[in-house]
Amino acid sequence: MEDRIVDFVAGLRGAGVRVSLAESEDSLCAVRQTGTQSRDTFKTALSLTLIKDSGDLPTFERLFPLYFGTGEKPLLQPSDLLSPEETERLRQAMQSLPPELLDLLRRLMRGRPMKQGELDALGEQAGLPDARTPWEQRWAEQRMKRALGLEEAAEALEALLEALAETGMGEQGLEKVRELFGANLEALEEQLHHFAGGSAARRLAEASGPEAEPDLLHRPFRHLDEEEADALRDEVRRLAARLRSRAALRHRRGKKGVLDPKGTVRANLRHGGVPLDLRWRTRHLKPKLVLICDVSTSVRHCAEFMLRLIYELQDQVAKARSFAFIDRMEEISEPFHEHRPEVAVEKVLRNLRAGYYNTDLGASLAQFSRDFLDSVDGRTTVILLGDGRNNFNDPRLDVVELIGRRARRIVWMNPEPRPLWGSGDSDILAYIPLCDRIHQVGNLAELAAAVDRLFIQGA
Repeated sequence: MEDRIVDFVAGLRGAGVRVSLAESEDSLCAVRQTGTQSRDTFKTALSLTLIKDSGDLPTFERLFPLYFGTGEKPLLQPSDLLSPEETERLRQAMQSLPPELLDLLRRLMRGRPMKQGELDALGEQAGLPDARTPWEQRWAEQRMKRALGLEEAAEALEALLEALAETGMGEQGLEKVRELFGANLEALEEQLHHFAGGSAARRLAEASGPEAEPDLLHRPFRHLDEEEADALRDEVRRLAARLRSRAALRHRRGKKGVLDPKGTVRANLRHGGVPLDLRWRTRHLKPKLVLICDVSTSVRHCAEFMLRLIYELQDQVAKARSFAFIDRMEEISEPFHEHRPEVAVEKVLRNLRAGYYNTDLGASLAQFSRDFLDSVDGRTTVILLGDGRNNFNDPRLDVVELIGRRARRIVWMNPEPRPLWGSGDSDILAYIPLCDRIHQVGNLAELAAAVDRLFIQGA
């Protein structure tokens, strides 16, 4: 069951639901406490530990039966409906039927569900592993039904009822056989449907993340059309789910600390080092962030995806404050505290209208130093996102230097290709010596890698 829960969590992440490593462990602990005897209790335990946002509940409800079934009794046994005499008549009638109908009738009348190996072999034969779209999944499911002979189910039932009538079974007994046949046929079709759906969900989970759409993920932001941008927006949550799992794992490892050699030596001086008393240095990996984003036309898409990624990962951040500028600096933290990232980003970008040739980075930085410098302290990583183009205005290098003295570090993320750095009105080469690290983030793959590094070397 634990393996199935792990697969289910992967399926949720593949569908874009945010599930951290700690929440995955919580779900396993909850199931160990509640057990699996009660399906409703089991389902509730998973939903309470894995789902934080009510908007993710429909995805949970859709995927749960694909991994854990519907909870209905799978197949009826003849003894559930028929008397011993009627069961014997059924056995005799089946022996008189053509061989091509016997396999299907035996399965349906004896109440034997398909085993996992049988399902795997049937799915392989029907081409299920190659199904990539919902239409192909349904097509493979129909081929599985055809291979089992379910399309001849009505013909098989009529032949069976005729044979039973010849043995002298009355109308009441025949009606019981119809009920048994119909219930088991429905249960078998449901088993095939959930097997096909579960296989598709697992493939989605395996394909999620940067490898899912490599061409689009590496398409430069400046070349995206609106349709491609929409596709990438759908990809961000799945990408964030993968980054969250990696960050949560590193944070858990970081809590254990690392050996502190100096502390160990000092602690053992008093007794000559026998026995050796180890000292550990705790590492706090969750960073405290200040984001300063250029949302002018040339870098708008990059800023949008940066904000989406950071706030999808906000449970891995100790604290985050965000600012956006074109020709003036505005704090945009509040919308992200009140709304989901996709709603907040739309709200922010709608309020900050983009224009051409009106960017004033220097004036915006000066305003930040006057109004918002208290947001930066010795634990803060300041992230500047922009191309460093300033329309030949004063770049205010002194402000960046001031921020650098107060902050733990400054990281600059530039969506512009490196060969263009320093060309025209670009001041990025002047800013570089004032930064601790600089990344080129011209596409979503590069942006995700840069964000990932924030959590490798977190505050």
